[in-house]
Amino acid sequence: MNDPFEKLYYRPLVAIVREAEHGKTVRTVLERQLGVSRKLLSQVKLTEHGLTVNEVRAYTTAPVAAGDMIRVRMLREISEDILPQPIPIQIVFEDEDLLIVNKPAGMIVHPTHGHYTGTLANGVVFHWQERGEQVRFRPVHRLDEETSGLVAIAKTSYVHQQLSEQMQANGFLKLYRAYVYGSPAPVQGTVDEPIDRDPERPHIRIVTPTGYPSVTHYETLASYNETSNRPASAVRLKLETGRTHQIRVHMKHIGCPLIGDKMYGSEQGSVEEWELEAGRQALHAEILGFTHPITKQWMEWQADLPPELARLEQKLTT
Repeated sequence: MNDPFEKLYYRPLVAIVREAEHGKTVRTVLERQLGVSRKLLSQVKLTEHGLTVNEVRAYTTAPVAAGDMIRVRMLREISEDILPQPIPIQIVFEDEDLLIVNKPAGMIVHPTHGHYTGTLANGVVFHWQERGEQVRFRPVHRLDEETSGLVAIAKTSYVHQQLSEQMQANGFLKLYRAYVYGSPAPVQGTVDEPIDRDPERPHIRIVTPTGYPSVTHYETLASYNETSNRPASAVRLKLETGRTHQIRVHMKHIGCPLIGDKMYGSEQGSVEEWELEAGRQALHAEILGFTHPITKQWMEWQADLPPELARLEQKLTT
C-alpha cells in the first residue's frame, strides 16, 4: 500500500506499540524500537505528517497505548549545492534506503573548495535526477582520491544515522587490499598506534603518542621478489578505526609503505618497471558489509580489483 504522502516524504518508519510499552511516550518507543535520534525527532515533528500516532499528528512526549501505530516521515531533500553531472558510476547495489558504489581511483567523493565538479557526488546526484528520485547525497564514509573501492551512501538521514552508529560501534566490515614494499613482520598482526597531523606539515598524518587511537589489522596474502632488493607483498587490511590516511600511515610505520603512494611511499631512488603499473597508491576497498538499517539483514559486497591493480599484481607475480 502506497503512502499517501510519498511525494513529500520518504517511506515512513513504523513502530507498533507493544504491551510492555503501554503508557510510554512516543519518543521512548521510537528510541527503543528504531533507535531514532532526538535530532531526527526534533526535525520531523515540525512538519504536519512528520510524526503521527494512528495518522494523527503527535508530539514526542505524548503517551501511547498498546497497538498504536507510530509513523515517522522525513521530508524529501536534494543536494542543492551539488551540480548533477553525467559521470559514469559503477553501482554495486541500490534500494530505497542506500546506494553502494565502486569508486574508481582519481575521483574525490564529495566536492571541496576549488573542486566542485567531477566528484562521485556529482555523478550520483545526476543518477538520482535521471531516475526521478529526490534524494540528498549522504556518504557514510569516504575514500581518499587515489583509493578505489566500495563506498556506502545513505538516502535518508535516518539510514545515515544508523549506519554511522554501526560504524562507530565497529559493526562495519571494511576490508582493503594493498600492495606494499617489503614483507610485514610478523606476516599477520595489528598496528595499534595513535595518529594525528604533523605539526610542521598539517596535510600529513604521523604516528605520535599524543594522537588519536588508531587500530589496523593486517594479513599478508602473498609475497613477491623475496630474493631481490625490492621485495613486495599483497596485504589484506581491516580497520577498527577510521582516521585520515590510516592505512597509509600505519603501513609506512611498520616499514611497508604502499606502492605508488606519493605522500607516504618509498623514498628509494631507483624505480622498477612494476612500480609504475598502478599509477597511484595501490589501495582498494575490496569488501564492505553491515546490517541493513531497515531490513536488519546482514549484507556484504565485494569489488574486484580495478585493471591497474590487476596489472600490478600480474607484474609482481611474473
